[in-house]
Formats: sequence, C-alpha cells, structure tokens
Amino acid sequence: MKHHFLSLVFIVFGSGAFAADGEKSAEQIAAAEALANAPAEGSISTEDGLAAWDKVFDVFSHPRCANCHVDDGVPMWSGSHYGETRPHGMYVGGDPDLTMGQIGQQCNTCHMDGNSPVLHGPPGNAIWQLAPAEFAWFGVSSRDVCEQVKDPSRNGDRTLFEIAEHIEHDALVHWGWTPGPGREPAPGSLSQTVRDVLIWGAAGAPCPTE
Repeated sequence: MKHHFLSLVFIVFGSGAFAADGEKSAEQIAAAEALANAPAEGSISTEDGLAAWDKVFDVFSHPRCANCHVDDGVPMWSGSHYGETRPHGMYVGGDPDLTMGQIGQQCNTCHMDGNSPVLHGPPGNAIWQLAPAEFAWFGVSSRDVCEQVKDPSRNGDRTLFEIAEHIEHDALVHWGWTPGPGREPAPGSLSQTVRDVLIWGAAGAPCPTE
C-alpha cells in the first residue's frame, strides 16, 4: 500500500500563487504543464540532473518541509524566525505512529483550516500532520535524502514521476510556499520544484557523493 508522501501540508491562503475553492492558479497550471511535458528518460545529463536535485533538496530540507519529517513524532521549530532549533513547544507529539498528534491534543487543536493572520500565529491547512516516520529526513544529508526519495521501498512505492505528481496536486505540500505571516517560504516555487524532480528523474536520479 502506498503511504502518504511528503506529508508536510501546504495550503493556499492570501497568495496570488495559489487559488482557493478548487480553482487552479497560474502556478498550479504551470506545475501541471510541467508534468505534461516531462523530459524523456535519458534526455538530461548527469550534471544537469545533479543541479536539479540540489534545488529539490533545498525545498525538502527547508524548515517549511523538514520540520515535520521527523522519526520520533515530535515536530521541530527551526528557521531564522525561531532563533535556535528546538522541538515544537507545548509538549506536542512523541509517538511516531500518531502523525496527526496525540489523543486529546491533535494537530488541528491549534492548526486550523488556514493560516492565522497574526504574526507567527499557528499556520493552518485543511489537513495538518507529520510525515510518516519512515519519511524522516530532518537534518539528514543531501546524499541520504536523495537515495531515500528514489527508493520505492522508502518513498511510498512511488516512481519519480508519481512523486512529481504528488507535489503538483497535494495542498499539504503547497503550504510551504504560503506559510503565513513571519515565516520564510520554501525556496523556488511549486512549478519549479515539480520541473526539477522531473529533470532529476530523466537524468537517472543521480545523487551527490557526499
């Protein structure tokens, strides 16, 4: 059975990059077009594939994504607006098998359907949860995350094209580019990240050596 991949949620409030109410924005349309025009396998050089992976890793390792890709059930607070890196406050989490929070203190206790308008207020999305523990990569090297993402036994049994599809359509992912007041968004854009995954895959999914 395929698992939910890249579970850190992303939704689209207050940004021209994404549309609400089921309407696709220009950015979402561009991502869909990238999928429709995926480069052919073998058409990309290893050098260009590695360059594309570097940009993918910049997104995957960014706090907007990596903070909830943990192996112990405790999300992290990290990034320039948090100061020092530390576990999420309020004693949340602690069970890697409960990705939506603990009984009596689930993620949606504070994380509502949309971002709080208050500076550093709780970010939100219709679904808010951790990635499954097997997809943990907080603090992990580019090489190791690269090997993990392309391994079907560790990526929810997905092809690289299916990973690009997941990024393209999952609102949980999209939130990273519209994270609310006071938070640095993930680098690049939705469509560029989809495109970079496809380029990397077409190059044979090369990984850094260190």
